[in-house]
Amino acid sequence: MGPARAAEIIREGLFRGADGGILLSDRKFAGADTLATSYALSQTIKQINPDIILAGRQAIDGDTAQVGPQVAEKLGIPQITYAEEIMEVSADSITIKRRLERGIEVVTSTLPALVTVHATAAKCRPRHAKQVMKHKYTPIQEWNADKIGGEDSSYGLSGSPTKVKK
Repeated sequence: MGPARAAEIIREGLFRGADGGILLSDRKFAGADTLATSYALSQTIKQINPDIILAGRQAIDGDTAQVGPQVAEKLGIPQITYAEEIMEVSADSITIKRRLERGIEVVTSTLPALVTVHATAAKCRPRHAKQVMKHKYTPIQEWNADKIGGEDSSYGLSGSPTKVKK
């Protein structure tokens, strides 16, 4: 979710082997706090219906680590935070090693599930030259608020109870 220039981040994923990507972008999303952001993302994910949702642990701007867990809550699915390694995936479950402050924990969850990835996880795969050539100019799907549905009052500033004064 972001402005049009965020499509380059999705393109980077395509270069590294992702099957596709969607940029969620609309002026209605402007000024969103974690609650409004997680609402927009969850509305989008409902239409895609994935088995596993991978998310970063936290954004670089807000630094709250709330969006992933809020998305899982809105979707009514389990969440595993601080994932360091996916150990096993089956048709209906996932087992993950997570890095906690006082050690390591191995947990299993049913699918679908949302997983937030810890910084200690393995680096993502490198760019693949064939993928770069294939996707360098591939148009990125862009969805807006009308496409994902939901209540306009839950997006952007109007859906954000957090207000930054300074």
